[in-house]
Amino acid sequence: MNKSLSSALLLSTLLAASGCTWVHMAPGASAVRIAAAPPTGCEKRGEVEVSVKHSIAFIERNDVRVREELETLARNEAPGLNADTISPLGEPLRGSQRFAAFRCGR
Repeated sequence: MNKSLSSALLLSTLLAASGCTWVHMAPGASAVRIAAAPPTGCEKRGEVEVSVKHSIAFIERNDVRVREELETLARNEAPGLNADTISPLGEPLRGSQRFAAFRCGR
C-alpha cells in the first residue's frame, strides 16, 4: 500500500471513530431526567464531574456526540447519589463537564 493511501485510510478511520458513541447507559440511569436549569422543589444530592475524549489524534470529535456522552456519564452517576435529575452547571470544556444531581421524587 502506498503512503498516501495508508494516510487516507488512517484519516478516514479516525474521522469515522470520532462520531462513534463509546459510552453506554448503566442500569437505572435511563430513569434519570436531564433538566436544563436547576429544578425547584428538589433536594440537591451532590455534584459530579464527568469527562470523555474530545479529540482523537488532534482531530476534534463531534460536539453533539461529546455532549451526549457527558450527559450519559452524568446520568450513570446519579443513581449512586440517590438522584433522579441532573442539571449541567456549565458548558462542556475540553471534554469535561460538571452536573448537579437532585432528588425530585417524581
